[in-house]
Amino acid sequence: MNIARFRSVAEQYPRLRVAVVGDFCLDRYLEIDGARAEVSIETGRTVHNVVNVRSQPGAAGTILNNLVALGVGEIVPVGFCGVDGEGFELRRTLLARPGVTLDYFIETDERRTFTYCKPLVLEPGRAPMELDRLDSKNWTPTPESLQDRLIAATQRLAGSMDAIILMDQVDVPETGVVTGRLLQAVRKLASAHKGRWFLGDSRRSLRGWPPVCLKMNASELGTLMGKAGTLDLEEIRTNALSLARQNERPVFITLSERGLLAATPEGRTHHVPTLPVRGEIDIVGAGDAVTANLACALAAGAKPDEAITIANVAASIVIHQLGTTGTATVPQIAALLSDEG
Repeated sequence: MNIARFRSVAEQYPRLRVAVVGDFCLDRYLEIDGARAEVSIETGRTVHNVVNVRSQPGAAGTILNNLVALGVGEIVPVGFCGVDGEGFELRRTLLARPGVTLDYFIETDERRTFTYCKPLVLEPGRAPMELDRLDSKNWTPTPESLQDRLIAATQRLAGSMDAIILMDQVDVPETGVVTGRLLQAVRKLASAHKGRWFLGDSRRSLRGWPPVCLKMNASELGTLMGKAGTLDLEEIRTNALSLARQNERPVFITLSERGLLAATPEGRTHHVPTLPVRGEIDIVGAGDAVTANLACALAAGAKPDEAITIANVAASIVIHQLGTTGTATVPQIAALLSDEG
């Protein structure tokens, strides 16, 4: 893809309307001054002194952050938070993002706010070091009344969005936003709105998902297709192509250091190799950057091969951002595309 073509795609981004249906969490970073470490008199254990606390939307919120960075005109999160301090902070961070509306983001006392608390030790001249993370999650099924509201919101938005991203981030099935009932509703919506881009991603499994565009890694593809062991590139091509034909929608596979692959129902596959590493990296957030960039590029008229080229560059930008879950802007993508071209 040349830079002129990318600019023609990206200039559509401010006109896009994108919904993100999924598990939003609060990413809370505790910045620790490594030079101020103490030893507790009472326990003899290390005391880490927090000198700054910063928060940003995480999980599905990381996808949202990338949509904001790309300049998408309207972004509609569909999800929930608890009536708690973390929920207040999550809503505050979402509202601070340009283009984001919270009309379909539900505050409920039936759930706690999904939170990743990340202690980071900061020392001059060294990359931030993350200590053991502290998570807050929901371990019981999502109440049916809350599911009803999430399904209704998705149904109301389906006809007016250019793209709908589905992000399943929870560890235990049926405890988050993307439940079996919501996927049943999406199956009908995707069939009724064939001109809309529905893009699905799950950290657990895409087994049983409706025929929408699916994004996954190579291991998840193997599991989904019942293939044991590590797949080589040709096996990945064959299985991705089979899945694309079966669902009649493009399939996108992240390949870690091997790049990205797209397969289309028409029988074509496209592969782009990863970009060279330009220093120390942190891969957290790369997959979400891929998801956001795929959805935007496709909704803006890019072909699957063009979309994976853009997403591949965005992921390369994100992995070089240390101590945070990063994003990639249009100018950053354009600059790296120019360098690579």
